[in-house]
Amino acid sequence: QLQLVESGGGLVQPGGSLRLSCAASGFTMDYYTIGWFRQAPGKEREGVSCISSGAGGTFYADSVKGRFTISRDNAKNTVYLQMNSLRPEDTAVYYCAAERRFLAGYACFGSARVYDYWGQGTQVTVSA
Repeated sequence: QLQLVESGGGLVQPGGSLRLSCAASGFTMDYYTIGWFRQAPGKEREGVSCISSGAGGTFYADSVKGRFTISRDNAKNTVYLQMNSLRPEDTAVYYCAAERRFLAGYACFGSARVYDYWGQGTQVTVSA
């Protein structure tokens, strides 16, 4: 059974950092494109970042470029999202998702509909 579990969310002050983890079971993450999405109250789910399968690249939404970094640890079958210089507008529930196809560029994080598997989400709150 394919499963994704996010962790690492919490309350942080503006300018602070958090590292989210997305641990997989039931499949090998290296063979999947993994995306991070977020959803704030009253807003649609939006793509934040993604990492293509295999030796694929990493991609970011303009709103987080230069502040967030996605990475994958194949030995731990885990994908991370390092979030620095956090802002109040980053407050949301963050989800990781997996898709068997190779995706790159905007196709990788532009739409949640391309992803078949989702975690339960982890809350990130940025507030003074």
